[in-house]
Amino acid sequence: MTVHLAVYDTFADWETGHATAWLARTGHTVRTVGPDATTAVTTIGGLRVQPELALDDLKPEDSELLILTGADLWDSGDDLAPFARKAREFLDAGVPVAAICGATAGLAREGLLDDRKHTSAVSFYLAATGYKGGEQYVEADAVTDGDLITAGPTEPVAFAREVLGKLGSFEGKKLDAWYRLFHDSDPTAYEELES
Repeated sequence: MTVHLAVYDTFADWETGHATAWLARTGHTVRTVGPDATTAVTTIGGLRVQPELALDDLKPEDSELLILTGADLWDSGDDLAPFARKAREFLDAGVPVAAICGATAGLAREGLLDDRKHTSAVSFYLAATGYKGGEQYVEADAVTDGDLITAGPTEPVAFAREVLGKLGSFEGKKLDAWYRLFHDSDPTAYEELES
């Protein structure tokens, strides 16, 4: 049960913390995958992360999910396009992909949002990519359509809810309680989550 978290320079630290922490706490192994495995990357917050695996070595059959986070690099050139192509490979193989913030623009440029329900920061952000999926855009915190999960940059908890639900870390009332605790600060949800 290995989840792969893509890491690259300007990786948005805050966007995946809930998802990766709770995946690890519920028995999943989280491994980092970078442009290569020899060069550390630096997050927006200034943290240095050493990728465990090179993107070229990542195979969908060895993973249960690929997580792509936002980064300034999604909007400043084609440096991260290989990650969007890898997402296509995963989706074609029936392995889920979860993208938040700028990563949604990368998927839009790759054509992966043209025929799938999705969300992002705002609709015009994705429209600026020239993609053909505007009619599939949903005004929501996070959206799951088959094996694709998308969310905007201000919704790391909703993003995590979709990821945790997709991989069965929490289901039904437990998933609802988890979301109410971390999104709504509902103290009654803690007892439900722990029961």
